[in-house]
Amino acid sequence: MTRTFNWRLIFKTMGVLTTLEAIFMLVPTVTAWWYDEADLGAWVVSSLITWLSSWWMLLAGRKAEKRVGEREGYVIVATVWLVYSVFGLLPYWLSGALPSITNAWYETMAGFTTTGSTVFTDVTAQTHSILLWRALTQWVGGMGIIVLSVAILPMFGLGGMQLYSAEVTGVSYEKLSPRIADTAKHMWITYIGLTVVEGLLLWLLGMGKFEALCHAMSTISTGGFATHQDSVMAFGPGIQWTIAFFMLLSGINFTQLIYLFRGRPQRMFHDEETRWYVGACLFSGLLLAFGLLLFSGGQLDSVRKGLFTSISMISSTGFVATDYMIWPPILWMLVFFLMLTGGASGSTAGGMKWVRIGIFAKSALTEIKRRIHPNAVIPVRFNGRTVSEVTTSNVMAFMFFYMVIIMLASLCFCACGIGFDESIGVAVSMIGNVGVSIGQWGSSGCYAAFPAVAKWAATLVMLIGRLEIFTVLLLFSRSLWKK
Repeated sequence: MTRTFNWRLIFKTMGVLTTLEAIFMLVPTVTAWWYDEADLGAWVVSSLITWLSSWWMLLAGRKAEKRVGEREGYVIVATVWLVYSVFGLLPYWLSGALPSITNAWYETMAGFTTTGSTVFTDVTAQTHSILLWRALTQWVGGMGIIVLSVAILPMFGLGGMQLYSAEVTGVSYEKLSPRIADTAKHMWITYIGLTVVEGLLLWLLGMGKFEALCHAMSTISTGGFATHQDSVMAFGPGIQWTIAFFMLLSGINFTQLIYLFRGRPQRMFHDEETRWYVGACLFSGLLLAFGLLLFSGGQLDSVRKGLFTSISMISSTGFVATDYMIWPPILWMLVFFLMLTGGASGSTAGGMKWVRIGIFAKSALTEIKRRIHPNAVIPVRFNGRTVSEVTTSNVMAFMFFYMVIIMLASLCFCACGIGFDESIGVAVSMIGNVGVSIGQWGSSGCYAAFPAVAKWAATLVMLIGRLEIFTVLLLFSRSLWKK
């Protein structure tokens, strides 16, 4: 039995989601009015264009069948990031903050994908509304536009399971309740709660209310947009320790965090991926601190810089508490390798994810044992369970494509005139949604001087990394489009 592609549903879903984006735009619009800023008109026009476009999509999607298949799910997930970025760049462009479409597109995509690299050469000179929009794009993109949508789409008679499974493309995902919309709501309540708590703590520690809000949204989303050009180096140790703690939390699977806040911490402590992730953050942080002690004085200062940098890179947040490019090469090369890892699956972090790294490492060690005992049945276990061959193949395929994309992106950046080592660094940073890199594009995270063609290529790599490769690659598969 053949089944046609449900285009009307695509337009209807995009219309609903774009309406949400128009509502999000009202927040910086009110902010521009409150602070009496000159870009208020740009915000009003941007909101109107987004809202009118959403109604056009809803009109095009009227009488759509309430049927979301795998094809529709993957197309919606991949498309929504592009649609959000198209409308999200309007405030930057219309206000004159970023007159170049290329730069406006880059900044917006870096926000929604939580990459956090910027093209602003002077962040502090931007208006409150622009700074808030930067943080808001990361906050919305952090938990995932689709996870937000599956909590709301059922109100419009649209199912969300296919969207959720397409967006959460890790090794596995866990539902907290039978209804996927309830799972999304639990995650968003936790997400909002963490943002509020961190914002209040930053404010109590001396950060301004507005800056506390922006940094809380950028931290919990593991985005990394700051209100200062030198990231969080402008703030004291207390604020940096607080941000480091919440970066660590945000890199943990949100399902495990929910169990923790429900009074069941044993679930999180017994989770193997969480132990790998937290252990890697602490071990590499202390390793960096030890390295700093060998080259500079100040024990406490070294520990703070080492742990902050380690957590920031592994969680893919990209906040910077010190210029690590002035460290000895062996240390910033360690920082580079940390960018490859990422946080836990089911978190807002990017990267490979520790469940994949764990299964990959155990599969490699198991293969050695099988060579020694060829007749023995030696399964790969993770979290006390045998890992299926399908899951192992999924991990191997992901690792392969991850490295191939890094290689292709590096070649592209080299062709644009970027140095060899810097090209590799940027490629790893973009696919891992980290933002900062090494060399000229190091701890500042500013890509204003990046070639225009390279910026467009970088945004594609950001999107592939944010959707964890398969969602984007499947769109180019002929078998997906066969009836």
